Amino acid sequence: MTLLEPNLIVKRLAEIVGTENVSDDPKVLEEFSRDHSFVKPMKPLCVVYPRSKEEIKRIVLFANENNIPLIPVSSGPPHFRGDTVPRQGGIIVNLSKMKSILRIDARNRAVMIEPGVTFGELIPELEKHGLRLNMPFLPRASKSVVTSYLEREPPTIPKYQFDYVDPLLTMEVIFGTGDEFRTGTASGPGVIEEINADMVNPFGPGDIKYFKLLSGAQGAFGIITWAMVKAEVAPALQKIYFIPFDKPEDTIEPMNRLLRYGVMGSVADQILALNNFNMAVILAEKWPEEFEKLRRNLPPWIVILTIGGYRRAEERIRVQEKCLMDIAQELAFDPLPSLPGAPGKEKKMLRLLSRPWDEEPYWKLRYKASCCEVFFLAPPSRASIYPKVVYRIASEMGYSITDIGGYIQPIVQGHAYHIEFDFPYNPADPRETDIVKRIYIRASKELMNMGAFFSRPYGLWADMVYNRYTEGVAILKQLKRIFDPNNILNPGVLSIF
Repeated sequence: MTLLEPNLIVKRLAEIVGTENVSDDPKVLEEFSRDHSFVKPMKPLCVVYPRSKEEIKRIVLFANENNIPLIPVSSGPPHFRGDTVPRQGGIIVNLSKMKSILRIDARNRAVMIEPGVTFGELIPELEKHGLRLNMPFLPRASKSVVTSYLEREPPTIPKYQFDYVDPLLTMEVIFGTGDEFRTGTASGPGVIEEINADMVNPFGPGDIKYFKLLSGAQGAFGIITWAMVKAEVAPALQKIYFIPFDKPEDTIEPMNRLLRYGVMGSVADQILALNNFNMAVILAEKWPEEFEKLRRNLPPWIVILTIGGYRRAEERIRVQEKCLMDIAQELAFDPLPSLPGAPGKEKKMLRLLSRPWDEEPYWKLRYKASCCEVFFLAPPSRASIYPKVVYRIASEMGYSITDIGGYIQPIVQGHAYHIEFDFPYNPADPRETDIVKRIYIRASKELMNMGAFFSRPYGLWADMVYNRYTEGVAILKQLKRIFDPNNILNPGVLSIF
C-alpha cells in the first residue's frame, strides 16, 4: 500500500486533472464504498474524474509509482455486483465525464463512444439516424453503454448476437503498465481518422483477440478510453405479442422454436420471459396499489416478443405473424396481442423494450430498498432444470417465492440462456438480509454443482468459480503480470489477483 498521505494524493491528482475533478468529500467516498452486493464495504482515498486518454495514462503511471489501487467506474449508482467496491482502498477512477459520442456510422451500423456515454444519452442520438442499440433489458438511463457491453449483459435481440462479446467491437485501452493499445483492426498504425474504414471489425492481424481479455474482467486488466459498438437499423413497424405460461421451464422450447424456424430464421426480434413479479414491478404506475393488483392478475410467466418490419414492413410483419401462429399451433401455446391481466399496458411494454429505465428508484429497487441478483448461463437443453432449484432453496429458507423476480433471456441466437432471479430485501432488517445472503450462497453453490455456468464471477462468486478452475487461474495470473505487473487495477476483484 502507498506511503503517501491522502491529502498529498489529492494534490498530485489535481495537478493531472484539475482541482475541480478530484473529490475527497466524505459523502462521495461513502457512496463509492459499498453497493447492493454482499462485498465488504471499503472507503476509497478519493475519486478522480479524468476527461481524456492522456489524463488516464498519467493517473495509471502515478498509481504505479506509488503502489495505489485504481478502481475504474463509468457511471453512477446503483451498483449491484461488488465490482466497483474498492476492496483494498485506493482511487476511484470515475470515467463519467468522458461523454463524447465520437462517431455514428449509419452506413456500417456502428457507433464510437467514450466510456461515460450512457444509454439515456446515446439512444436518442441513434434514433436521429434511424438506428437502435441491441441493449440489455431495462438498464438504468445512467448506465455506461461501454461498461454494459464489457460486462456481457444479455442483449434482448439474440438474433443479432453472434458471439458472447457481441455487440462490442474494437476499443482503445490503457493497460496497467500505462501502455496504450487498440484492439482488432483498430490496432493498425495511424490516428483514428486514418483507419476509419477498418473500425467495424473486431479481428486484427493474427489470432490473438485482446478485446476478449478485457471483456468481463471488471477493470482488472485495463481502462477503456473509447469503444466501437454495433447498432442496428430501427424497424419501421413493430408489433408485440405475449405468451402466458404457468412455469418457467415451459418457456424454453417456445423461445427455441421462435428463434429457429427453418429458412425463416428467427421469427422474433426482441424475445425474453418475465415472471409476474418483475412484470408488475416495471408496469405499475401507482405504487404499491397497482403493483399488488398486477401481481395477482398477471400469468405466472410471460414470454414477450416483438416482430419488426423493415423494408415492405407490413408484408414482413404478416409473414412473421403467420410463422408465429404455425409454431403456436404446433406447440399448443396462445400468442396474444394484449397483455393478459393488464390490458392497456401493451404500448408501455413496447416502449420499455427500447428505452432505459429513467425513473427513481431503479426498477429492481422499487419493491424494497435493495436487491440481490443470482444469474448464470445454461444451454437450451438444461435451461429448464434450474428455476425449480432456486424456488426450492428460497422456500426452505423462509423466503416468499412470490417475491422473487424471474427473468429468462435467450442469447447468441438462442445457443444459450441467461437465467436470472432477483431477491428484493430490506438492508435495514438484519434477519431479512441474512436470509437473502444465505440463499445467494447456497443457491449459487448448488447451481454450480449442477452445471450452471457463472460466466461473470462477481463478488462472492469469484472464489466459488476460480477454486474450480486451477489451470485457467494460472494463465490469468501470468496475463495479469504482463498487463498489470504491479497489480494496481482493481486488485482483489477476481479474488485471484
